[in-house]
Amino acid sequence: MRKELLIFGSNGALGKGVTPILKTKDYDKIYLFDFHLKKENTDPTIVQIKIEDLSNEENIKGAFSHIKSSKDTAFFLFSTVGGFAGGKKVWETDIDEFEKMINMNLTTSFLIAKYFALLVKDSHSGSICFTAAYTGLFPESAKAAYGASKGAMIHLVNSLAEEGNEINLSVNAIAPYIIDTPANRGWMKDADFENWMKPEEIGELIHSLFNNYNFVTGNIIRLKNRFPL
Repeated sequence: MRKELLIFGSNGALGKGVTPILKTKDYDKIYLFDFHLKKENTDPTIVQIKIEDLSNEENIKGAFSHIKSSKDTAFFLFSTVGGFAGGKKVWETDIDEFEKMINMNLTTSFLIAKYFALLVKDSHSGSICFTAAYTGLFPESAKAAYGASKGAMIHLVNSLAEEGNEINLSVNAIAPYIIDTPANRGWMKDADFENWMKPEEIGELIHSLFNNYNFVTGNIIRLKNRFPL
């Protein structure tokens, strides 16, 4: 059976660390989706697809039109898509900022989930993993808009995991507290970086989920406490 992988946000902060790891695994074809992609690509098993505004349904529908369903193919999708806004109490948060978080973290995930489920429905099977957030499970002060959007995404994951049983689709999400990216290091220069989740480690974790996708579903995996080996 063929195995094809889709990565949304492949060139983002998390995507840049995860994608090289997943490229080394046993996928017959890999589709990379982002609004900014590297032009050079000589690998025939890699397909780069540029996509703008993932909260627009026509854009998502167009992106998935590049992929054909097949009863001989299992499809896998990892989404790093999302955005962050924080630092304000509820009464200080503008409605525009709240709606932005909903669009970036929930609407995009809903549309990706919808069209991936339709792809899997007409194929052999599949699995999808989203990037949620620790604060979507455990609220923090001054992160209400962000946390609410991620919390709603977590509900979406759990709902789709239940529905996915009908079409051989498993659904999970990771919920990192903080990821070791250049941007995060710039914002928290005095932090202990060894305790932060590494994108490369997340890539290995995602692949392990996909390796056991026929029975691992409905899980929100907390990624908060890391100790160096």
